[in-house]
Amino acid sequence: MEVKFNGINHLALITPDMDQTVRFYRDIIGLPLVGALSTPTFRHYFFDLGNHNTIAFFEYFGVTDTGTEKPAGIAATGRQFDHLSFNVETEQDMLNLAERLRGHGVEVTRVIDHDFIHSIYFTDPSGISLEASYWVRDITVEPSLHDSNPVPALLEKTNPGPELAAAASGIALGDEDNYKL
Repeated sequence: MEVKFNGINHLALITPDMDQTVRFYRDIIGLPLVGALSTPTFRHYFFDLGNHNTIAFFEYFGVTDTGTEKPAGIAATGRQFDHLSFNVETEQDMLNLAERLRGHGVEVTRVIDHDFIHSIYFTDPSGISLEASYWVRDITVEPSLHDSNPVPALLEKTNPGPELAAAASGIALGDEDNYKL
């Protein structure tokens, strides 16, 4: 039986300061706060990304250290999470967000060209690496499979067809220095 996915219900992250997190995501980024739960040991707040997709945060009472900062795209050991990328509709939306962030003293990278998406990178007050991206083209129609050292699975039959393996032409995604703030 096939399962049809239609987005991410929520991505749950941890913050040491929910008030600061609300002020950043609601007031600076502009995401509506749509859910707020609490127990005697934690708070759990949800911000709307549209189409029933949310980002959520846990604040565990008494926990003040949630780990060290790690810039997006820079290798690190012992972490399962690299960064979160928000999808925006247009280049202008991304540029408007960058201007809004800078206006609030948040460091933002220059626009990075990833072939099929263009992005900016920044960090939230808890040290979570974030990205905002817009699609330059629809990779579900025109896949972009450019890995100079592809894993065997990429060279095998792909969906929608084996012709996509030929697209593994050796174009690298970019220089990791582009991600540094």
